[in-house]
Amino acid sequence: MATARLSDSLKALSDPVRIAIVEFLRAPQADCCSRGDGVCACDLEGVLGLSQPTVSHHMKVLVEAGFVRSEKRGRWVYYELVPGAFDALAGELLALPRATPTPA
Repeated sequence: MATARLSDSLKALSDPVRIAIVEFLRAPQADCCSRGDGVCACDLEGVLGLSQPTVSHHMKVLVEAGFVRSEKRGRWVYYELVPGAFDALAGELLALPRATPTPA
């Protein structure tokens, strides 16, 4: 992962709303209309208490960063986490040079 890509990934995850979205996609609430094959955008609007345009903006950022994929079905868009995306990010972070104390 190039430095710019790593930076973009971290920026995508730096917003508390997007972290809440990732958490919801990881474990959707059973009492909403989520299905096993993705979470409907309407679920996110209700759970987060945000408007459709705001949810769409946050989802676009997460999709472009490669953490979420989307699929349009009829008039609805369904989202799910991209398998391995967070593992890849963790690997890149672990590969960063570790800070070493400079000799005195």
